[in-house]
Amino acid sequence: MNPDSGIGNKPIRVWDLPTRAFHWLLVVLVIFSVVTAYIGGNAMVWHMRSGFAIFTLLAFRLIWGFVGGHWSRFRAFVYAPSTSLRYLRGESLPHEHHQVGHNPLGAGSVFALLGILVLQVATGLIADDEIANTGPLIKYVSSATSALATGWHKNWGQWIIIALVVLHVSAITFYWLRKRQNLVAPMWHGDKQLAADVPAAVDNGRSRAIALAVVVVCALGVTAVVRLGG
Repeated sequence: MNPDSGIGNKPIRVWDLPTRAFHWLLVVLVIFSVVTAYIGGNAMVWHMRSGFAIFTLLAFRLIWGFVGGHWSRFRAFVYAPSTSLRYLRGESLPHEHHQVGHNPLGAGSVFALLGILVLQVATGLIADDEIANTGPLIKYVSSATSALATGWHKNWGQWIIIALVVLHVSAITFYWLRKRQNLVAPMWHGDKQLAADVPAAVDNGRSRAIALAVVVVCALGVTAVVRLGG
């Protein structure tokens, strides 16, 4: 049965609460980080704190990609090139459920954004604005490495993130206007109207408790990394 046909469909949990919380917190923190970077001055203290929070979220998402709900696991949206090409030709197989979680194009966007954010956090940890703020791990790298990281963090990294966000939003708008698929609502409440044979993500008290424990461990880990700088 086509999961988008609407015939015989029912609400299926696609995005578990931890994944949804990660998504929206990341949206807020990325916007906040960009704004505080442009403000500069005293706002840089909050820019760095936001960066540490993003670091925590990214660490959580890495772990949750292996233990989270079905559609949040990396194995659910890591596609072979042949599968991606078949999707682009409109030849997806019924059991692949490309319209449920992240389709091949969406998966590429997600991995690109996560990757560039990891790089942005990493360069921020050793950056130096040559005014009043330095990354907590700057003492572990040479001045040349720090300068290179700072240049990337303030220029290329920032603009690539903005470009990817714009691309991501544009894709969501395209699916909404042209394909009549609302991708935002399921990321808000978690469910999609799908065929009964579509696997549902586990999203109960136990899984949420595990997610909270993972967040705490990640936060402690990030705190330990930050404190390495004294």
